[in-house]
Amino acid sequence: MTQDNMEKAGRAPEVQVPEGTDAASRAQRRAWRDRLNDDSFRRMLIGVLVTLVGGSFWGFSGTAASILFDVYHVDTLWLMSTRQILAGALFLIVILLFDRKRFVKLWTTPEHRRIQIVFTFCGLCANQLFYLLAVRLTNAGTATVLQCLQLVFIMGYTCLRDHRSPRRRELAGLVLAFAGTFLIATGGDITQLAIPPAGLAVGLLTAVGASLITILPVKILREYGSTVVTGSGMALSGIVMSLIFQPWSHVPAFDANGWIVLAVFVFIGSFLAYLLYMHGVKEIGSVRASLIGTVEPVSATVTSALLLGTAFAGTDILGFGLIIAMVFLTV
Repeated sequence: MTQDNMEKAGRAPEVQVPEGTDAASRAQRRAWRDRLNDDSFRRMLIGVLVTLVGGSFWGFSGTAASILFDVYHVDTLWLMSTRQILAGALFLIVILLFDRKRFVKLWTTPEHRRIQIVFTFCGLCANQLFYLLAVRLTNAGTATVLQCLQLVFIMGYTCLRDHRSPRRRELAGLVLAFAGTFLIATGGDITQLAIPPAGLAVGLLTAVGASLITILPVKILREYGSTVVTGSGMALSGIVMSLIFQPWSHVPAFDANGWIVLAVFVFIGSFLAYLLYMHGVKEIGSVRASLIGTVEPVSATVTSALLLGTAFAGTDILGFGLIIAMVFLTV
């Protein structure tokens, strides 16, 4: 098959790299390397951009939840069940269109199905519930920053699994994490709490749930991919929660703005944020994506301040900075 025919058939032509030492061969090899470098740079740039946008969108979800709680007095369980069922439905559409075979295989393989169910309720569902409770009891920025403490729990799990002591960088990150949490919780005054004790507790539970999201599905993620695993989890938890809480029977009295905020929360802050972020992980790797993902608490803090007028003290900002620095040390 000629190169033209291969291109018409939708297949990339094989690249014949010249092996000669003459000037023309060297020039062709240099042009070939430049094309590869340009393609790698484009993929890296796209990966960085979509990861940045995805992380920012996750931050929007916390601010949108705050608006729904403060302005429309939405019940936490109603919001969670609605989010899970709607975002889960969007994921299922994507899965059934593009990844149906792996979806069917996941749910027809008993061992993997058990892992999926445990991940759904002990990881994904728990994290979402505690995060929304933390937003309600504190604010979007604080809840999102506390969730970053998941890396401390992941570090502890990794050390136990590998039978090793924490490395110096990990210990430094641990110190920063405790210092940041102390500043956020107390405002620098050890005699009082700057946020409600319940808010601090559920914020830490949010971090535990987030760490379980990373730890529990490792085996099935490798085989089925993140879209199938997370989409299945959101759909399953949405179905179960909707059957229990029946969100359709007590819909809040939204005006047009309320429906818009709910749509942002579900579509942008949940579904689209995840798709973009995971595409970034695919293009640039999990380490770079984790670092860029630290834009999430920044986004939540900025949008909360701008849209809700949330005031953050200097100790809050310093605590946020210490926890974000912890992320850079431990990933």
